[in-house]
Amino acid sequence: MKKSAKDSCSKPIALNNAEIIPRAIPFHHKMVKRYGKVSLCWFGNIPRLIIGDAELIRLILEDKKGDFVHQRLNPLVNLQHKGVSTFEGEEGSKRRRLITPAFHFEKLKAMVPAFSSCCSNLIERWQKQAEPQGWCEIDVVPELVALACDAIARTAFGVNYEEGKELFELQKMQLPLLVEAYNSIYVPGFRFVPTRKNRRRYQLYNKIIALLKNMLRQREEAMKRGELGGGLDLMGLLLQCKEQSNNDLGLEDVIEECKLFYFAGQETTATLVIWTMVCLSIHQDWQEKARQEVLQICGKTKPDSGTINRLKIVSTILHEVLRLFPPLPDVFRYTERESKVGSLLIPAGVELCLSVMHVHYDTNYWGEDADEFKPERFSEGVSNAYSNDQMAFFPFGWGPRVCIGQAFSLIEAKTVIAMILQHFSFELSPSYTHAPHLNCNIRPQYGAPINLRPL
Repeated sequence: MKKSAKDSCSKPIALNNAEIIPRAIPFHHKMVKRYGKVSLCWFGNIPRLIIGDAELIRLILEDKKGDFVHQRLNPLVNLQHKGVSTFEGEEGSKRRRLITPAFHFEKLKAMVPAFSSCCSNLIERWQKQAEPQGWCEIDVVPELVALACDAIARTAFGVNYEEGKELFELQKMQLPLLVEAYNSIYVPGFRFVPTRKNRRRYQLYNKIIALLKNMLRQREEAMKRGELGGGLDLMGLLLQCKEQSNNDLGLEDVIEECKLFYFAGQETTATLVIWTMVCLSIHQDWQEKARQEVLQICGKTKPDSGTINRLKIVSTILHEVLRLFPPLPDVFRYTERESKVGSLLIPAGVELCLSVMHVHYDTNYWGEDADEFKPERFSEGVSNAYSNDQMAFFPFGWGPRVCIGQAFSLIEAKTVIAMILQHFSFELSPSYTHAPHLNCNIRPQYGAPINLRPL
């Protein structure tokens, strides 16, 4: 597995989507290609069943009996977060019910001004850089990551990017240690061995906990003084829930949910906007179509919740980007007991690797042009985008544990892309190297330098 990853990362690829899967998930690609859509390998002493069949993936994700659980086999991974995505059964359902109100449509509509305000700062900075010669080259990866962090900080925690920057930087330092732990075979008790990396893991963990405790304490004091509407964002909602004695939500639980959303929220949205800009740089015709739609509906004014909903072409583009570059190319589940799905009888103790990316590129569902960028697939909505009457689109999961923040991510991405299209035309810089790389999610390995021209 490590050799496949190392070899695939050693060289870039052409601007050809057909080569993305072999580069991003090389070992699983070889397994599926050689042994089919249901194949078996081993991860240490754990059998791993790789599943690239859309119907089986749907059935597993729709599981309501608790046959297929989300289990982290490495306790060092839990240092990143132990939020709602890691809970099972009634506990998981209860936690989702507590958090879901923070993402109701009316709450999301109220967040659009914050998204557009964050984006305005970005656009002003880019315009200043372009002033001297009428254009500029910018690596949009760090810029859009910072933008996503600012949006998360303002809308979920009531702070701006500068105040939330320390938390973001700590989680950024934690990420390579998380990926290493996730891809390693865990020896029981190893987390207690004071190795250099383990000491670093706990040092970062303790700093993040202390920072969030301080943010929560300040918010609680402000709420008691009546200075802030407690339920206006995720942090306020969680603190309200903590005060209610019937839901068993403690301070540690609030901290873990904040860590999860701060990390997962900015990763997902930033990656979506990055690849959207890359795809629109390659496909100038779609960039122009999207710009004309934005200018027709929004003009040069900032998008609001009403105009955002009317951006149909932008929506199709974002869905096509999510198909080609899903936030999680593989989703993992685990069997705690013998379980049946479709025609498969799976023993207890098996790890299931649901290869979402293989389904998203499967010609049986998407046609012979499955590896091409064609947003028109989604012109009649998601359910009519694929054939065979089977669900074959899982960018945010599916079923009872579908990602709570998917609407948040899409509304933020639409706002950002719309405002960039209003103010700039853009194309790939000659220095751009196409190298989709899996590191928690799929990012350009060498950044995404793009030439921007103010309109």
